[in-house]
Order: sequence, then structure tokens, then C-alpha cells
Amino acid sequence: MTIGDDAALQLVISLHRLTRSLRRAAAAGGIQPTQLAVLAMLTQRGPSRIGEIAAWVPCSQPTATAAVLGLESAGLLHREPDPTDGRASRVLATERGATALADVARGEAEVLSKRLASLRPDEVRRLAEIEPLLRRLAEAAE
Repeated sequence: MTIGDDAALQLVISLHRLTRSLRRAAAAGGIQPTQLAVLAMLTQRGPSRIGEIAAWVPCSQPTATAAVLGLESAGLLHREPDPTDGRASRVLATERGATALADVARGEAEVLSKRLASLRPDEVRRLAEIEPLLRRLAEAAE
């Protein structure tokens, strides 16, 4: 079974609006949205080169470089030599970076929990039931 293009579009718009509103309402500890995406990618996928980061986020290489420099200066990630190319380096999240990312996610979850209180119990239950489906959809493209 599939849903129509219009329904898929409305779902995407709603998911984007929800994500943006949660990010605005929760403290991000000074981490910018692109930096959050970079940190999430490195936490999920492990050490990566700048070009890989830019392709995954997606953003330009200069934007990825700027995000990495900011996160590196904050101690949230560091560089190591690329074992396959001695001229290049890979970037990886530090333990502090992984903790910062988890803290941002917890803050957003707290905001969401407060908003869920305005829904009926059966609506909350239905939302909880779709989480595994949303996770599978997110992982299908990776």
C-alpha cells in the first residue's frame, strides 16, 4: 500500500515543522543546526573525511569545514590521520561530542513530552506505535 504524493508531501512538511519547532524550543548548547547534523553523522557513522561529511549532511565542503572547525574548537570532535591516505585526515566525535548530541536530543524529547500531554491517550499511543516505522524509513536510505 502506498500513500499519494500529496499525502507524502504533507507528512514531510509536518515532520520538518515538528523538528524545527523542537530545535527552536530546546536548548542546543550553542551548537548550530549544520554542526548538529555533522555531529550526528559522526556519532552514527564513525570517522569520516570532510568530503564524506559534506555529501551526507548535505552541504558544501567549505560549510562542512567550518562546522568541523567550530566543533573541533569546542572539543566535540577531533581529527586523526586517515589510515588509507597519509595525506588526509578523518574527523570523529569525542566522548564530549556524543554527550552534547545526546543532551540536545534529550532537550528536544522533553519539549515533545510536554506537547504530547495535550493529546488524548489513544493519540499518544498511536504516535508511539509509529516510532519503529519512522526509524526504519530513516535507516532505509543509509
